[in-house]
Amino acid sequence: MNDAHLHLVVNHFPIVGTILGLGILITGIILKNNSVKNTAYAVFIVAAIFAAFSIGTGEGAEEMVEDLPNIGKRIIHKHEEIAEKLAIVLYLLGAISLLGIILNIKNHAKAKFISFAAVIVAAIGVYLTTLVGISGGKIRHTEIREDSTDSEKGTAGSKESEPKEYDR
Repeated sequence: MNDAHLHLVVNHFPIVGTILGLGILITGIILKNNSVKNTAYAVFIVAAIFAAFSIGTGEGAEEMVEDLPNIGKRIIHKHEEIAEKLAIVLYLLGAISLLGIILNIKNHAKAKFISFAAVIVAAIGVYLTTLVGISGGKIRHTEIREDSTDSEKGTAGSKESEPKEYDR
């Protein structure tokens, strides 16, 4: 298994985990249930850990694909820049979540404040996950690029729509 494959394996959890965790946390706040909130915090912590793995495997994945046709360093660089911002947000969210679990266990008065802070940071994270997911998808999926043309996408029945040797 190479870095590109590892990157594809781990990079989805920070995205899905942040979205899922936000929904669980909002549910926990509405229900006033610390166990549900702690579940959301645990999901956020795991998302932060997977973000570290994603960043760690991203450079190796970049080296493997940057010279392939229709990829380009500009697309990868844009994805990398957004991913680094997301990672910082998720590391912060992971730290807030760890604090939230501790405060919930101790029934501390600031636990409610931390849960609202986590919602705000998670909402920022969800926004960034959208940008990271789209920019990452554009690396290999030319059909979702704004600047794609018919010749890049290929048209039905043309030689360009047939898989290239490296796609098989």
